[in-house]
Amino acid sequence: MPPPRSSADDSHAVVSGQAELLADADRPGGWLLLVDRVRQSYVDLNDPTYLDLEYVQHFACAVDALPEGPLAVTHIGGGAMCFPRYIAATRPGSPQIVFEPDEKLTTLVRQRLPLPKTARVRVRPQFGRQGMAQLRDASADIVVLDAFLGARVPMDLTTAEFFAEAARTLRPEGLLIANIADGAPMLYLRRVLAAAALQFSELLIVVDPAVLKGRRYGNVVFCASRAALPAQTLKRYAAGAMFPLRVMDGEEIKRFVAGALPFRDDDAERSPAPPDELWRMEEDW
Repeated sequence: MPPPRSSADDSHAVVSGQAELLADADRPGGWLLLVDRVRQSYVDLNDPTYLDLEYVQHFACAVDALPEGPLAVTHIGGGAMCFPRYIAATRPGSPQIVFEPDEKLTTLVRQRLPLPKTARVRVRPQFGRQGMAQLRDASADIVVLDAFLGARVPMDLTTAEFFAEAARTLRPEGLLIANIADGAPMLYLRRVLAAAALQFSELLIVVDPAVLKGRRYGNVVFCASRAALPAQTLKRYAAGAMFPLRVMDGEEIKRFVAGALPFRDDDAERSPAPPDELWRMEEDW
């Protein structure tokens, strides 16, 4: 992404830390949201289909492979609501619920980066587990998990109990898409996948091979469903990507997860802490 620019009044105190909105110097309408100097979201107000963050592009590929038409989507984690904007633009009429507990952050985003008036997006000031418990059975086509607190995935969003709740709210062919982060020795990722596998028969991950091999810390996107996943579509997408990408599914996933104990509520862990130099922007850019 091109270097952003900001001014002193772009910094705002929110519940989760200090939020900053940085205007993209080279893309009119482009804004980067930081919380405590950690990248949270990138939004293009002029083109909501422009996705700057690579992991969100992986999300989009998985959703675009689904049959055409509106989708009922539940988002856990809001930020600047980049992906809800994408869904609203590419799947007009889609009813969406966003669980974002930081009301001050939501107010800031609504004021500075307003959602399109046609977007059917409802933001609820609730934590993910709290909000999910109130949803009806089989009420969603997609559940999107993209929630970080202090640059780490909260511990209650990767357990067997959480995935059971997600499965309850999804329709039989529904899709769970999640963004998590891990580094060597990748035990956290394996335990998360083991927990998801208790509810979903089909799993795949999209990941930088260097992250998968434990050479560096990074994002991992995984998809889960009780129906067939668009694995071939994602593999073609990975083959044409600008940077190396690996899609792992089927027996490969089973071998990767084998022996890992699924996280449960009574032994849950947050995702490993990232290196500051990788996730935090420098003060002087």
